[in-house]
Amino acid sequence: MRVMIVTDAWRPQVNGVVRSLEYMAEQAPAFGAEIVFLTPERFRSFPMPTYPEIRLSLTRPDIVGRMIAQAQPDHVHIATEGPLGFSARLACRQQGRVFTTSYHTRFPEYLSARLPVPERLSYGVLRWFHREAKAMMVSTPSLERELSGRGFKNIVRWTRGVDTVLFRPRHERVLDCKGPVFLYVGRVAVEKNLSAFLSLDLPGTKVIVGDGPARQDLERQYSEARFLGALTGDDLARIYSSANVFVFPSLTDTFGIVLLEALASGLPIAAFPVTGPVDVIGASGCGVVDEDLRKAALEALEIPRDRCRAYGETFTWRESARQFFSNIQAAHTRA
Repeated sequence: MRVMIVTDAWRPQVNGVVRSLEYMAEQAPAFGAEIVFLTPERFRSFPMPTYPEIRLSLTRPDIVGRMIAQAQPDHVHIATEGPLGFSARLACRQQGRVFTTSYHTRFPEYLSARLPVPERLSYGVLRWFHREAKAMMVSTPSLERELSGRGFKNIVRWTRGVDTVLFRPRHERVLDCKGPVFLYVGRVAVEKNLSAFLSLDLPGTKVIVGDGPARQDLERQYSEARFLGALTGDDLARIYSSANVFVFPSLTDTFGIVLLEALASGLPIAAFPVTGPVDVIGASGCGVVDEDLRKAALEALEIPRDRCRAYGETFTWRESARQFFSNIQAAHTRA
């Protein structure tokens, strides 16, 4: 099966959407599939207002439609609700193609954090966008329940995985700061709720890995924290293994692949009891979810690292890919 994935999120962005799609392409041959991508690389683009790291493609539905037709895919998966996603949706409808979508990002919450746009209006647009898909893939049970309650239909599960070879416990410690080390990895932006972490009265050192529009202000406001910028690969993996607790203050993420990276590295998690952390941690005993984030961070210090590693190893990209391609096959069965 030849699958075209249409995504507005692509390199050089470093986020869960891009990583998930890259891993699906790597795993595709094992499931008798071939992946071709339609990404912003093929178009002129401009930076998204208030979110310049995201590039918005300048295109039209007829152009995207021709590209889809030329690729001759057996299936189209629309990963994002951006210019390419909207154009691909229209093209698939006009060409009578079966397509699926995925819900990665809480755009209504992200948008309302920046502009006076009611969430109910944004959710209405998203319901319309996903309505004609044969399946809308979501990453967790709690997100499925929430979106079902908001009127979304045809919801199926697509979990995530982690590279347990790269992200693993290591003996070396590359952070030369006072312990214990409380770590955050991800975008440094208003929707990540980083002030809730950085304002906590905790022993040791808070370390932030990542970049984004809020970094300069937060670095100035919380000068005692260590801001290391964006890291990838082995450099990032060594930071994980040098920390003591992974703190995830976000209230709006739909999953959080960084949670799996932390667990695979032997790090316990401290988070609020929201979608993402509650699903990933579950009853594993590998983290503490609490409305009191300071309490969660301190209690997480007592969790054995080997327990976290063992649990992290249960999340594989192969299982993630199995769900992804099974959802596509099922969509064609229902068509």
